[in-house]
Amino acid sequence: MVRSKSHLSGSLSTASPSISLKELAAHLGLSSATVSLVINRSPGAKSIPPATQERVRAAARELNYRPNLMARSLRQKRSFTIGVVVPEVSEGYAALVLSGIEDYLLQEGYFYFVVSHRHRPDLIEEYPSLLQQRAVEGLIAVDTVLTSPGQIPAVAISGHSEVPGVTNVILDHNLAAQLALEHLQSSGHSRIALIKGQDFSSDTEIRWRALHSIAQKLGISINQKLTIQLAGDNPSPEIGYTVTRTLLQRGEPFTAILAFNDISAIGAIQALRESGHRVPEDVSVIGFDDIQSAAFQNPALTTVRQPLREMGVIAAETLLSRINSPRPPDGIPSEIIVKPELIIRASTAPANLASS
Repeated sequence: MVRSKSHLSGSLSTASPSISLKELAAHLGLSSATVSLVINRSPGAKSIPPATQERVRAAARELNYRPNLMARSLRQKRSFTIGVVVPEVSEGYAALVLSGIEDYLLQEGYFYFVVSHRHRPDLIEEYPSLLQQRAVEGLIAVDTVLTSPGQIPAVAISGHSEVPGVTNVILDHNLAAQLALEHLQSSGHSRIALIKGQDFSSDTEIRWRALHSIAQKLGISINQKLTIQLAGDNPSPEIGYTVTRTLLQRGEPFTAILAFNDISAIGAIQALRESGHRVPEDVSVIGFDDIQSAAFQNPALTTVRQPLREMGVIAAETLLSRINSPRPPDGIPSEIIVKPELIIRASTAPANLASS
């Protein structure tokens, strides 16, 4: 039974049956329209003072108000749901990007579906249409090349492909390469081993080209015996461990390793230690991404930070803007570039040439 207004003005119980929006508005002394804007996190709610918004949400929790999301969707003929496609859900790149996407979508009152394709071409091709069949209003692809996003707005994070109607959120890889190589060069490193990303990663080739271009400008010679590529889709440090053991077996001296990502850098450090090399006294190691555990490694990992959470927020914000304004006055941006940052920690030091 629905409680009366007079009862609502007295003691409150979280165990009480749910109430209507009209009753909640009367209890708060606000209009139903104001309460609806706040509860549904509509764009118009931004004009309502934050203190009022918090008061509405607090009362909704306390009085056990539950909005009828199905009715809202039917009334507005919208699902308020986004599809997110990722290679995998694990520590590192995708997890941090997802945290930014999630925070922004929840703030704006949207649900989302997450699907992982594990680099299977058939799933990458099928997921956009499968998600559209579930009435998603837009699509975010993370480290996944979208070839055909369908008839809905789409944003790609590190997609690196020009697809009509898709906005790409990408890192400035030239600046990233410059930050890493200049740091090593200024510390006296010239024999630098490079760990290239897997073929399936959308960042691999663009970052590899950036490293070669910047190395040439800095006068750093890239030794083919000191370059190696990650293989397999194992999202653990084992992949970096394996390729670093191979590098060491080649017998070509080096004083630094620049890894494709933090996960492979962590594996590289373990392989170096097992072979009797100290990090950073004998070999410096630089990662890429700045995952949450990078600062807590031993030694703490020097890395090129991608603003991964921010990239997720930008992607979600851009997508919702396109959904709510299908024809923006300035047109659909094809590319949004974000800047990296070098985070210097304890895994890099001046080159110890005598130990190489």
